[in-house]
Formats: sequence, structure tokens, C-alpha cells
Amino acid sequence: MQFIYNFIARYPRLETILTSIYHAYQGIPRVSHSEITKELLRECIGKQDPTILDIGCNDGTHTLWFLEIFENPKIFCFEPDPRAAARFKRQVGQRSNVTLFENALSGHNGDITFYQSGGQFDEESAKIMAKGWDRSGSIKPPLEHLKYVPSVTFDHKITVKTSTLDTWCSEQGIESIDLMWMDVQGAEIDVFQGGRNTLTKTRFIYTEYSNIELYKGQYTLKQLLKCLSSFKPLIRYPYDILLSNNMLRKNTSNG
Repeated sequence: MQFIYNFIARYPRLETILTSIYHAYQGIPRVSHSEITKELLRECIGKQDPTILDIGCNDGTHTLWFLEIFENPKIFCFEPDPRAAARFKRQVGQRSNVTLFENALSGHNGDITFYQSGGQFDEESAKIMAKGWDRSGSIKPPLEHLKYVPSVTFDHKITVKTSTLDTWCSEQGIESIDLMWMDVQGAEIDVFQGGRNTLTKTRFIYTEYSNIELYKGQYTLKQLLKCLSSFKPLIRYPYDILLSNNMLRKNTSNG
């Protein structure tokens, strides 16, 4: 076995080929080094008034992007870090079709510990985030993140409100979701486990993933896909993946 490892180490391109074959066998598409586009989202969603969940919306950059893509979307945003939420309010402002919930989504209802990120990622972000880098906070404690991005710190913890997706949907009377856009820093499985019923009425998911345990208990892409058995990968990017609910597509085509 060690001989095989040594051989692969000498030929890195072989490792890439073998990894691609393995992912293909697992039903995981090859990595696209492009970026998701407005045109692709329009084509996938196929309507001008979609219901969108922007989970981990930070300062609302993607929220504003959705407003450019669709004529009359209804966007529900979630951001538990008060620093990012304050920037969201300044940047997005008051809009009738955008609602901000300043809480986390997880596998239970109540309170939860949120590990705030700090430090400065780079000089440009330091100008924007005077109170420290706030884009890496999570309900999961940091693990390998501390090694891979040492300039980002996690010195502060706060308690935030949390709910499950299923509870939230029930309270809000949400009957269907066209797009679930997630940037929850390693807590993907927590959101999914708290939204098993919600997932059955969600058409598309766009989420971050990592095959390195950046946060304690973070699931790999393979593990996430196993939990999302009704979803089919459409496009995989280096750190994100677009998924389509195969059951809803079948029901639509049969109707």
C-alpha cells in the first residue's frame, strides 16, 4: 500500500485523474473553474418571482445580486452575527420583498453558541470590516481553519437565537422554496437535519462545501450528498455546488 502512495506522490497528475474517476463513480460532477452566472440561475429557476432563502447572508451582497437577476423575488435572509447584520441593513436597506432574520438556522430551536471570526483577512477587507473579519463565523467551533487561515481569529463567542428550517417554514407559512443559497461555514449538515421536511419542497440548493474539516464536525461533500439523496448535483465549483431536487423535477414533468 505504501508503494502505491509513493507512486501517486511522484505523479500528481495521476492523483488528479484517479480522483476524477472516483468522483464520477460517486456521481459527483467534475469541478468547473468558472463561476455561477445570472443566466444559469434564471434558466434553472424559470420564473421571475422565486422564493429564495439566503442563509448566512452576511452583508447582503448576494441578496442584491438576486434582486438584479429576478424581477420580483421574495428573499428571506439569515445572519446571526450582529456586525454583518448591521452592514446588511446599511447596504440593502428597507425593501418590501427582502426580510432579514438575525438568527442562525440549526438542528434545534432555542439558543446556540456562535463562534465569531475576527482578525483581518486582507487589507481590502480591513477597510470594510473595522470590527474584524466577520465572514467566517459559525455555530461550529473552528478546527483546521485555524491552520489554513491563521490571520482569521476566533477569540469571541456569543449566544444567538436559532431555529430549525422546518420550524421557521411552519411559522412563516412557506409552502415552497425555489432556491436555498447557503454559506454557513461548516454547519451545512445542521441546517439540513433541521429541515428534512423543508428540503422536500426545495427545488435548488447552492451551498459551500469543504473536504477539509475546517470546522469541528463539518461534513465532506460526499457525506452531504448522502444526506441529500433526492438532490442531484448539477455543477460543482471548487468550493460550492449547485443541486437540483430530482423528486420535484419528476413531479413537475409528470404533471
